[in-house]
Amino acid sequence: MERVIVIGAGLAGSEAAYRLAEEGFPVVLYEMRPKRQTPAHKTDKFAELVCSNTLGSMEITSGSGLLKAEMELLGSLTLSAGRHAYVPAGSALGVDRNIFSEYITQKLLSHPNIQVIREEVKKIPRDEVVIVATGPLTSEELSEDIKELIGQDYLFFYDAISPIVEAESVDFTKGFWGSRYGKGGEEDYFNCTLTEEEYKVFYEELLKAQKVVPKDFEKAVYFEGCMPIEELARRGFKTLLFGPMKPVGLKAPDGKTPFAVVQLRKENKEGTLLSLVGFQTQMTYSEQKRVLRLIPCLRNAVFVRLGSMHRNTFIQSNKVLTPFLDMRKMENIFFAGQITGVEGYVASAATGIVAGINAGRLLRGERLLRFPEETMIGALINYITTKEGQLEPMSPVMGLLPPLEEKVKDKALRKKLLAERSLRVLKNFLEEFSLSEKEVKY
Repeated sequence: MERVIVIGAGLAGSEAAYRLAEEGFPVVLYEMRPKRQTPAHKTDKFAELVCSNTLGSMEITSGSGLLKAEMELLGSLTLSAGRHAYVPAGSALGVDRNIFSEYITQKLLSHPNIQVIREEVKKIPRDEVVIVATGPLTSEELSEDIKELIGQDYLFFYDAISPIVEAESVDFTKGFWGSRYGKGGEEDYFNCTLTEEEYKVFYEELLKAQKVVPKDFEKAVYFEGCMPIEELARRGFKTLLFGPMKPVGLKAPDGKTPFAVVQLRKENKEGTLLSLVGFQTQMTYSEQKRVLRLIPCLRNAVFVRLGSMHRNTFIQSNKVLTPFLDMRKMENIFFAGQITGVEGYVASAATGIVAGINAGRLLRGERLLRFPEETMIGALINYITTKEGQLEPMSPVMGLLPPLEEKVKDKALRKKLLAERSLRVLKNFLEEFSLSEKEVKY
C-alpha cells in the first residue's frame, strides 16, 4: 500500500498519522525535535502543549466544546489523551501536559504502521502524498520551500505563553478559590484579588515595563484571542477589567465582587504548579518578575516558567487550499494545524483528522470529503478556505455556523439547538461515508 508522509508531530500531525496508520496505511512521520528545537518547545515529545494546559471549554454550547464533541465521534487521539491526562479546570478540559504528550508519543512510537524519523524536512516531496503539519514554528528552510510551493507570501504574528508559578509560593490569603459563575469545581481556580489602588499600581508599572523588541524582519500582528496583557493595557485603564482581570462572575467569600482578579489555574494533577490565566506577555524576564509580583498573592512568587513570545506562521489557506485541506494546484499535498490559519489546540487537531481522512481517501481512489458547514469542523474549515480578502487566524466559535431555519431569540436555547443540529448532521454524514468512531479505535 502506498505510504503517506506526515511532516510535524504536533497535535495535527499526530492525529493525521494515527488516523492513517489505523486505516492500514504506512506512515512516515517526520519530527525535527530534539535535533532542532523551536523557541517555544522544551521537550522531544509529540503534541507538546507549549501555551496553556487546557484544551478549552467542554460545554457543548461553546465552539470549542462542540468541536470536541464532534471529534469524539471521529475517534480523536487528542481527546483520548485529554481524558487520560485530565486535571480539573472548571468547565474547561485541563490536562497534565507531560502525561498528555507522553500518551500520544507512545501511541505513535509503538504503532506498527508508523515510522518516525527525527530529522528536519527542508523540502516537501512533490510526487508523494504529504500532510504538512509543521505548525506555527515552521523552520526557516522549510518555510521558504512552502512559500515557493504555494506562491503566496506568509503572514507573521506572535503567539504568547503565560507564566507558571510554584503553588507553594502563592499567598492564598490574598484571594479565594472558585470558578466563574460557579461552573466546575470550587478549587479549579484561585482568584487573586486586587483593590482599585493595587490595580492602579500594577497597571502603571505594566505600561512602563521593558518589553522584548521583535526582530526587524518580523512584523508583530497579534491574534485578538491571545493578546499580550501590555497590549491590552495600552487600550485604556479599564481594558484589562474586561479581559484577563475581569471580576465579573466571581464572588469573594464576603459576597462582594472584587475590583480586579487574576486567576491561577492548576497546571498538573498534583496542583503544585499554577499558570496565570490569560496573562500572555512580551515583557522581559526580569520585568515580568518585578511587575507580576505587584499582584498581592504573587508577592513572593517563584516562577518556573516565564512568559515569552514566539513567531506564528500561517498560510493564506483561502487562496491556497480546498475545503478538503489539499492544495488547489497539487491535490496530493495537504496542510493541517495552525499553519492553515486555525487557532488553538483543538482546532489544530481537528484539521489533522480531516487531512488524514482525505489523504486516505485519495490513495484509495475515493472522492474527497467536505464536511458539512452545519458542523463546527466543517464551518471552521470552510471559513479558512473560502474567506474573502486577507485571512486572519480563527478559533472555533458558534458564530461560524449557519443560522437555524427558524429564528430563536433566546441565546442559550439557540446555541443548544445549533449544537444539536451539528451533531445530528455529523452523525448522518459519518454513517453515509462509513467514518464512524468504530473504524478508528483509539
